[in-house]
Amino acid sequence: MLAELKGLNEECGVFGIWGHENAAQITYYGLHSLQHRGQEGAGIVVNDGTSLTGHKGLGLITEVFSHGELDKLKGKAAIGHVRYATAGGGGYENVQPLLFHSQTGSLALAHNGNLVNANRLKYELEMQGSIFQTTSDTEVLAHLLRRHNEFPLIDRVKVALNKIQGAFAFLMMTETQLLVALDPNGFRPLAIGMLDGAYVVASETCAFDIIGATYIRDVEPGELLIISDEGIESRVFTTETKHAICSMEYVYFSRPDSNIDGINVHAARKNMGKLLAKEAPVEADVVTGVPDSSISAAIGFAEASGIPYELGLIKNRYVGRTFIQPSQELRERGVKMKLSPVRGIVEGKRVVMIDDSIVRGTTSRRIVQMLRDAGATEVHVRIAAPPIVNPCYYGIDTSTREELIASKHSIEEMRVLIGADSLSFLSEEGLVDAVGRKRGECGGQCMACFNGQYPTPIYGEELVHQRN
Repeated sequence: MLAELKGLNEECGVFGIWGHENAAQITYYGLHSLQHRGQEGAGIVVNDGTSLTGHKGLGLITEVFSHGELDKLKGKAAIGHVRYATAGGGGYENVQPLLFHSQTGSLALAHNGNLVNANRLKYELEMQGSIFQTTSDTEVLAHLLRRHNEFPLIDRVKVALNKIQGAFAFLMMTETQLLVALDPNGFRPLAIGMLDGAYVVASETCAFDIIGATYIRDVEPGELLIISDEGIESRVFTTETKHAICSMEYVYFSRPDSNIDGINVHAARKNMGKLLAKEAPVEADVVTGVPDSSISAAIGFAEASGIPYELGLIKNRYVGRTFIQPSQELRERGVKMKLSPVRGIVEGKRVVMIDDSIVRGTTSRRIVQMLRDAGATEVHVRIAAPPIVNPCYYGIDTSTREELIASKHSIEEMRVLIGADSLSFLSEEGLVDAVGRKRGECGGQCMACFNGQYPTPIYGEELVHQRN
């Protein structure tokens, strides 16, 4: 997706492995396949059986480990993290995994998601004497785990996980075990696999394909996995669970070659395009998708409508993502650097432009104008998801409600603002049907950004977003 990269960005990716002599190297490749989930920081912590050591830094995984650092990380187990940070959450100290040492042992933490009650817990912990070293809400869990040291770690983990609220896919590693936990709603994807007798855990199954691992299953909401030299054990830290995976994982965030809950992401997006063609038909000559995540939906739209699919927009692979530019002006200039219209395809044609969302509207307007400048006689915009009218509090960098164009404008008003000849969105029912999950209400998907029905308590609009 290129549309609205200022206002809709990835969260993070986590990867872990236990029982492989090349743990750090495997983790590196696993993180490389998850790079789309975060490009601002990366890190790996390795376990040699007696101690935990790590390396992290700002930038892409290839930049962080570009001077032989990987060769120094020896051990049979490791966890890693790629990160996207929002305002207030950047900086080296917030790059994960977070590593803590004490007289009773070491602990490494990697987290994908956002804790909606982090600020309240931080205040309570600080009143009890805690001193935080980062502005990341991940550190809250570490401080909670240090409470009541007289009890076994697993018991403390269960208590801590029941204190935090929001979205979390946690990897926690000590010298003797790797713990894996998913929040009661399963907001973020998390899967288990096997590689040469070693257990692997990753945010997306595409990481398993890269390293040659065999997929076993997805981690369930409220589940706590304990992985050690003794094998793997599944427990639960709560039975009060309700499936509500983020819908945008299927719409945009996850790679098309990943499977979530047994559903292929590319197939789900293609279905979105097919249903969009039925819900919002249009007379046109060509269908094109905004690279990359909208390509699948564009193919589906073309198949269902009978309008030929063409590469009307080309992505420049050697330009960094526009959302990491330091100002909105540079972000918008970055759109032209990153996308190029194919004049020979769109000139003199009525074009259907498929994208996966409109957040602020500025990027969509520029893409529509680029197509017109390349000779398109009409530009019809079709969005393979419902309008985003509410901010996300679970780990996605959406804008505030005031910045969301759909929260204050009708579809017709948005059409005028982006300069399209027509504009339509996929319905909420269409999105649920396209994905095809059978997990209860809304198929077990979180639709809060579309309908405002948040699965957890939200502690006011003043909530500080500290992504991990």
